[in-house]
Amino acid sequence: MVHFTYNKNMARGWESKSVEDQMEIAKESGGKKEKQPLTDGEKKARHERDNLKLSRAYIVHQIEASTNERYTRSLQQALSEIDEKLATLGNSR
Repeated sequence: MVHFTYNKNMARGWESKSVEDQMEIAKESGGKKEKQPLTDGEKKARHERDNLKLSRAYIVHQIEASTNERYTRSLQQALSEIDEKLATLGNSR
């Protein structure tokens, strides 16, 4: 009976290299870092910031696809309002 070893001479895939790199970075950075749990206010701000980023990405996509000038202007106004809110949240960290 002949036994074949699977991919014995093949190079490792990028996935395993990426995992290995992440492990090395974790070792170099001191391993375990104690993270302070987020306060309720920080959680709320992060949630709001994430929602605004998603909304922003959606609006940018809509602007790129829009063929109606009035609709595009409306979207651009909404985009500037979201950018203002993001800037405000960014400064309150």
